[in-house]
Amino acid sequence: KGQRLVNMYSEMAENGYATKTGSDIKDAYNSFELHKIRYEIKNKFTQYNVKTVLDYGCGGSDWNAPGFENERSAVEFFGLKTAHRFEPARDIDERAPVDCVVCFDVLEHVYVSDVATVLRDILSNANKLVILNVACYEANALLPNGENAHITVRNPHWWKGVLDTISVEYPAVSIDLICSPQYNKMQAFPTFSDKQRQADDKFCIAY
Repeated sequence: KGQRLVNMYSEMAENGYATKTGSDIKDAYNSFELHKIRYEIKNKFTQYNVKTVLDYGCGGSDWNAPGFENERSAVEFFGLKTAHRFEPARDIDERAPVDCVVCFDVLEHVYVSDVATVLRDILSNANKLVILNVACYEANALLPNGENAHITVRNPHWWKGVLDTISVEYPAVSIDLICSPQYNKMQAFPTFSDKQRQADDKFCIAY
């Protein structure tokens, strides 16, 4: 099912998609989703001395193209050495170990049985930090088969619970989880890692 979804997203990237409201969108998944919180991300990159990034599920985002912030590219704006991209729907695979993996508006497009595998892939490529943004609502976009494009819609604490469980396998990686319960509304959990939990002198760890 995961590969069938990738094939459908490839079709949407090439040909556009229909929506619940009846319109047709031709320019599919080309926006730079993390641009909306670029200053918060820049502060986080500075805090963790991030110089290399992997954009996991990048869509059409180009980190080296000018125009991310005035004339500057995203690489220049964030002060990075390199930015890698991974987008299976566009045959882009530059996965490599980096300081930080960013993944914006991707996980809700992953079939639920593949979520754990995808999160392990994300965490295994991060040396310091992972920043995730997950939509927790239905999309306006429709898949070519007529289903909603957000095929795994879960509440924020479901995503936090999954990450709490998997993060123990990557104790040194700090995780920023930002959930969107609705369009243009974000709910951020405090940064967490299993290393941080183990260093806490309490057994009862809050969200």
